[in-house]
Amino acid sequence: MMNGQKETILQFGAGKFLRAFFDLFVQEAAEAGEDPGKVVVVQSTSGNRVEELNAAGCAYHVLLRGICAGERMDEARRVESISRALVAGESWDEVIELARSPELRVVVSNTTEKGYDVDESDGPDSSPPNSFPAKLLQVLLARFEACLPGLTILPCELIEHNASRLRGIVLGLGELWGAAPGFLRWAARECSWHENLVDRIVTGRPEEHPLLDDDPLVVACEPFALFAIEKADGALELFSHPAILPVDDVTPYALRKVRILNGAHTALVAKALPAGFETVREAVEDPDIGSWLRELLFQEIVPTVSDRVEDAEGFAGEVLERFRNPFVEHRLEDIALHHEEKLQTRLLPTREEYAEQRGEDPVILSEIIGSQD
Repeated sequence: MMNGQKETILQFGAGKFLRAFFDLFVQEAAEAGEDPGKVVVVQSTSGNRVEELNAAGCAYHVLLRGICAGERMDEARRVESISRALVAGESWDEVIELARSPELRVVVSNTTEKGYDVDESDGPDSSPPNSFPAKLLQVLLARFEACLPGLTILPCELIEHNASRLRGIVLGLGELWGAAPGFLRWAARECSWHENLVDRIVTGRPEEHPLLDDDPLVVACEPFALFAIEKADGALELFSHPAILPVDDVTPYALRKVRILNGAHTALVAKALPAGFETVREAVEDPDIGSWLRELLFQEIVPTVSDRVEDAEGFAGEVLERFRNPFVEHRLEDIALHHEEKLQTRLLPTREEYAEQRGEDPVILSEIIGSQD
């Protein structure tokens, strides 16, 4: 409890994504009458974001900007779900103190791509450890020693099997540190580690907006948001929110995103970039490219995956709406990075499955893949 506020969530990461995603959900859940509690943000990297957050009383605005149900949307939401922000290197004692709080329920994270890497110099006495898994291990050790219940752990990194991978790393590190078998059992069984998939484009601070004069922390994102979270033992101990989808298996949602949304991006790189288009929106709004993409999605990709994913057709329609977002400048050159590798994971499997299901090659997918050989 801090200043009368129930601090229930420990968040590793102070970046724009979680502030426009999870922290906004906490705010909206509270406004809807739930009691999600408050978020304590921990920043591990250098930078002045924590200083800016605390200077603003940990309040900021999220701009929801894009196309929603066919209508242009540009709304500002004030977020006050964060109670305080800490720098790990300066306030690790406060983090460990929170770990020992009976109010704490959830750990959420969004670390860098290398966030799961372990630093060999980290140990049980490091204050703080350098790596995120070692930080989380110290938090769990402190909680176990305080004889408190396990935590709900939601790692939001875009890593396949994010929760089970993190769980394995943390438990392995615990063994290396000589943690007691009772702790290792508690961390494995009493803490619930939830595989999940996050989906929202967060563009960050806008170049111009009236709120910027008073709020340097303004962050913009698209209206669409999905947080698909696997239930553990049939349950998910978390507040409810329209974007939070408790599921038995997150794999179909990852498949849907990779094959439809990411597949469409990679297809546009192959078709629109050589034709001189610079952004996703510019390409989709071109009559020829736009109709070509619709045909690819609804005639070849959606029919191929629709028996394995939820509402493939509806999701594809939302993808086209998201691609037309007038507030997002998504450059095709950026998507083109590692293009050959993306072709192999995003489009080639769909081509092969289509041919197997139909007994003939898909015209557009074959054209794309053939043109890249």
